Amino acid sequence: MSPDRVHTWVDLVSPSHPFFFKSLLDNLSNIELTTTVREKTETVDLAEDVGFDYEIVGRDFDNTFLRKVGIPLRTAQLAVQAPTADVSLSSRNAMCILASKARGIPSIHFTDNDITAHVDGLKYEEVYNRLEAMATHNVVPAAFETNELIKRGADPAGIHTYDGYKEDIYVAGFKPNPDFVEQLPFDEYIVIRPEALDAAYVDTDHSLVPDLLEEAAERNLSVIYLPRGRGDEIHAEPYDEQQVYVPDSALNGLQLAWHAKCMLTGSGTMAREAACMEKPAVSFFPNTLLSVDQKMEAEGLIYHSRDPSSIFDYIDSLVDADVSPDRTRSRAVRKEVLKLTRRLINDEQA
Repeated sequence: MSPDRVHTWVDLVSPSHPFFFKSLLDNLSNIELTTTVREKTETVDLAEDVGFDYEIVGRDFDNTFLRKVGIPLRTAQLAVQAPTADVSLSSRNAMCILASKARGIPSIHFTDNDITAHVDGLKYEEVYNRLEAMATHNVVPAAFETNELIKRGADPAGIHTYDGYKEDIYVAGFKPNPDFVEQLPFDEYIVIRPEALDAAYVDTDHSLVPDLLEEAAERNLSVIYLPRGRGDEIHAEPYDEQQVYVPDSALNGLQLAWHAKCMLTGSGTMAREAACMEKPAVSFFPNTLLSVDQKMEAEGLIYHSRDPSSIFDYIDSLVDADVSPDRTRSRAVRKEVLKLTRRLINDEQA
């Protein structure tokens, strides 16, 4: 390795991470990259699709108890198997942060989730939040409540903000593929992604998805349904493939959002992806919205509701338009984050 190249370790643990870090790393020079991936829903497939050369380390579990055991287990695996690196990059990932500390590697952590600290009684989640705050550097959107990180133990000097959203980083390079819909059973559709019901900060035991699918069927709207793989596949069983299509393998979420009439999600990422492309987006998240989602809702970029009739009245009100993705704002955000990331990496090498 050339002496001026920085050995960078990136750990991918969720489906949005391959897109985020691919866009970031492709625009950073003098990087010698090693990538690890956790088996979780579509994460490995998407890492493959975008071109990462990676090693699989650890997995996610369906069982809630095993998931809690799996996190310290994977942290230990990473501490043993992680590369000798100059810096690590991660997102919502205490496992990488702790393993980096164990190996003496400075860590740069990207997050936009500031709501779990508001949920009372979630001791396990609070511990995980505090572990995330231990990163050498925390990079967050300007809308993020940075005081939450400080309360969790983050060093104020290690908190860095940018004007935009995490999803802007990879939307900046998005190019629609006009042939994308050819792999689908219909040309016009909405996308539905369930809530993460097993997440500690989700304040509901029952998914809204069955009601949404029923409402879509009544209004003759075709649905691409993206289950999370924890038993929520069952919601699609009453419908044939022309009504509700469940892909056999991972599909590019940005292409899905671009070609869809509307993106509906019980979490936040896919709604923000669509919103950053100025495409219609609905969040049916069952709790207080993240600060970034609150800002998007206030700006009219995301529609938030837990009422199926109101959601589909909103969808019916949408006017089809022949538009092109305006990535000007997203490119400006990516440029700012790239500049910040380069500076942090360089500071750690000084």
